[in-house]
Amino acid sequence: MSSTHFPFSAVVGQDDLRLALLLNAVSPAVGGVLVRGEKGTAKSTAVRALSALLPQVDVVPGCRFSCAPAAPDPSCPDGPHESGPGALRPARMVELPVGASEDRLVGALDIERALAEGVKAFEPGLLADAHRGILYVDEVNLLHDHLVDVLLDAAAMGASYVEREGVSVRHAARFLLVGTMNPEEGELRPQLLDRFGLTVEVAASREPAQRVEVVRRRLAYEDDPAGFATRWAGDEHEVRARVVAARALLPKVSLGDTALLQIAATCAGFEVDGMRADIVMARTATALAAWAGRTDVRKEDVRQAALLALPHRRRRNPFDAPGLDEDMLDRILDEFPDEDPEPEPEPEPEGPDDSGPEDDGPGGGPDGGPGGTPPQGDGSQDPDTPAESPETPETGEAPAEAPEAPQPAAQEAAGPEQAAVRAAEPFRTKMLSVPGLGEGASGRRSRARTAHGRTTGAQRPRGHLTKLHLAATIQAAAPHQKARGRDGRGLVIRKDDLRQAAREGREGNLVLFVVDASGSMAARQRMSAVKGAVMSLLLDAYQRRDKVGLITFRGATAELALPPTSSVDAAAARLEQLPTGGRTPLAAGLLKAHEVLRIERLRDPSRRPLLVVVTDGRATSAGNVGGRTDSSPRELAGHSARLLQAGGVASVVVDCESGPVRLGLAGVLAQDLGGPSVTLDGLRADSLAGLVKNVRTAVASTASPHSSSNSNRRAA
Repeated sequence: MSSTHFPFSAVVGQDDLRLALLLNAVSPAVGGVLVRGEKGTAKSTAVRALSALLPQVDVVPGCRFSCAPAAPDPSCPDGPHESGPGALRPARMVELPVGASEDRLVGALDIERALAEGVKAFEPGLLADAHRGILYVDEVNLLHDHLVDVLLDAAAMGASYVEREGVSVRHAARFLLVGTMNPEEGELRPQLLDRFGLTVEVAASREPAQRVEVVRRRLAYEDDPAGFATRWAGDEHEVRARVVAARALLPKVSLGDTALLQIAATCAGFEVDGMRADIVMARTATALAAWAGRTDVRKEDVRQAALLALPHRRRRNPFDAPGLDEDMLDRILDEFPDEDPEPEPEPEPEGPDDSGPEDDGPGGGPDGGPGGTPPQGDGSQDPDTPAESPETPETGEAPAEAPEAPQPAAQEAAGPEQAAVRAAEPFRTKMLSVPGLGEGASGRRSRARTAHGRTTGAQRPRGHLTKLHLAATIQAAAPHQKARGRDGRGLVIRKDDLRQAAREGREGNLVLFVVDASGSMAARQRMSAVKGAVMSLLLDAYQRRDKVGLITFRGATAELALPPTSSVDAAAARLEQLPTGGRTPLAAGLLKAHEVLRIERLRDPSRRPLLVVVTDGRATSAGNVGGRTDSSPRELAGHSARLLQAGGVASVVVDCESGPVRLGLAGVLAQDLGGPSVTLDGLRADSLAGLVKNVRTAVASTASPHSSSNSNRRAA
């Protein structure tokens, strides 16, 4: 396969993406780019093509850490460097795989040689390779949290630190950080989102002509990569020259008081936390001016900087839609008009005054260029009026709300589908966890053996030693010192003496929600409270880095509304649209959960499941359970629940029954599942009702002998 990258200037559309990448090439201090979008939108193609546009770097010959000859890093592990001529090489584009270890990222210190020989034998990692280049993280949202923390700390400090048992190594690590992600596969934490300078939302074009051009160029590139690159060489040279010119002009760009006031007012108006947004906007606006060939920052620069730097900083939880209200942005900026408009894109302040600074606004004139400012939406004014006016003449019906009026709620048990209701306000829930000690993906829910956490013991290393247990190593070596002929103060340590630290932390689980959407749940206030509780549990799952899935049951069937995914906002969207009505096929919902968990156990055997059943416990329909007609719906539900319990599935039942008269059916279901039952009010973290953290805690006092024996067998 050819190593020739697809040319950057040949990427069709994606103006925001190209502009954000070019601004970081002009000013790496902007802080990198996070690219969010669906699959197949040229995210990776554009990032890989950017490296060809960066100027070559001058490095010390033979230095593994890419030190600059004019100013070598004084703490470089390969130093000290003697003065002399450097060697030019292209800027590197280093990719960080999702499954990379911490040692692969930051480098590895040879613990054996450090203890036995007292030398710092250090093997550089990807951070050293990316120094003065690009570090590209595809699917950054799937990267382990501790790796993302290390990565962003290095990007912020410009250095990487490696410490192992008192031996430390530091080296410079300044790079352009680019991450791509598909939001459907899960979100980054808000704290991590804030560490990326800019963010861009990308989507495939819906214009047939543009899609045709994408296909045409891609096929031409695959048929002859070298020839295709040659045809675009002129455009690539122009963009590369413009990047070099903008870098040279950047120190001369003046960020005036008016622009600073616009930046501060914008960040304050959108209630952005902290001051990082103000700093990133200032750097971005300055880079935009340099990219346009100007030495002054204008209002359009501040506006474009806000569109790139603020959307991801306004998300308070995963259910918030990313984006920025552009009308509000314009109102804020209009309060601070430019005092000294500069109509010409030249550095000289003088120029004709026949057009204001807004006449060649975003996307127009020479400021556009490759990846220029995106055009403004034509339909941004009065968004409500156009939405209503076309419907009234077409329908000819009197009131506009008539088709959306909710159907009567009286037909609760077997009536037609009821309109979806909004969820109540989410709240902080109590901790639910899976018992025992797992070995799943890093998270924050259940106890697990992890690479990070508190040390609980020592063991012989399996493979490469990463976390040395010093006391256990010395204890293993001490009895053999005389036999090994020790004659000095130092210990004689051999490879067999080394002990790996066993650590315990937290793992993420698969939280599978089984939600009753039957007619018995259709009362609007009741279903609103139920959805609010599930939303709260989804938010908790997001914070604890879980995968989630959603099953609903109503009428005669159960439906997998959302297959297991890391995107809790997708689950929230499906839940908001959930209608209610019909009978209650509880057994069908539980059997669907059994089938989903069976498949997921094959796909990801290390991730333990937690089943959350949200229901009032009624079972009024047998549903589709394989044609069994010899049992009542309630007996079928009990049989299905005991099947899940026998499979070792940790479960909890959220009892939605309300009113003065309660049947207690949810408690019976919880007993059959082998887990506790909790009311909606008891689910709140600040409620007085007690909820044991371990969801399979002894239901011994209430469990049947059958379920108790199953619990004992699983514990054994």
